[in-house]
Parts: sequence; C-alpha cells; structure tokens
Amino acid sequence: MLTEDICVPRSRVPEMLAQVERIGAAHGVQIATIAHAGDGNLHPLLVTPPGDDGARIAAQAAFEQLLDAAIALGGTVTGEHGVGILKRDGMRRELDPGALALQDAVRRALDPLELFNPGKA
Repeated sequence: MLTEDICVPRSRVPEMLAQVERIGAAHGVQIATIAHAGDGNLHPLLVTPPGDDGARIAAQAAFEQLLDAAIALGGTVTGEHGVGILKRDGMRRELDPGALALQDAVRRALDPLELFNPGKA
C-alpha cells in the first residue's frame, strides 16, 4: 500500500476525485481516497498486493500522476504530510526555481552540516 496526501482548492475536489478514478483505472491500481473535503486535503490510498513488484511500480507511476493532477488543478503535492523523499520530484514540478532556491538557502542556514533528515526535502 502507498498512502500520502495531496491538496486542491475545495471547489476542485470533485474534479480531483474524478482524476483519481481515471488515473487508478489507467494504471490498473485500486485507489481508495479519504479526505478532509472541507479543506481540499485528500489522502489517496493505492492498494497493491504485497510482494508484487509490477503492482508497486504501477502504483508509483499512478501516484506521480496524482501529484501532477493536483498541481494542474491549482493544488499542491502536500497538505499536511510534508515532502520527504516520496514527493520530492513532485515538489520540484510544483515550485518555481526561485522558491526552491529560497527553501534550500533557509535549510542551509538552519542546518549547514545537513544533520537533520539528510537527503530529504
């Protein structure tokens, strides 16, 4: 299983849910979605059989498309779970280079030795 969060404007939640269904069907991945619909925060749960590498790869591809769909609808790749490693590439697709450079500068100022969560965003 793969679960995370994405966030879209409340008015776009129905469109995002339709995208979740379309993306899941396109990849052959069952996706259950839990939501804080009042704030546009969606938690897709991509269900895969344990030990099935093909299903895991399909779920990861579907997840990347979910991130892109959220961005296209004016949303974000994360509402409350943070970026970490899983959504790092999605964050780079969402934010402009100036915003990424600013975040990197703040991180370097606060953690010049990269001791806190090394390799994560």
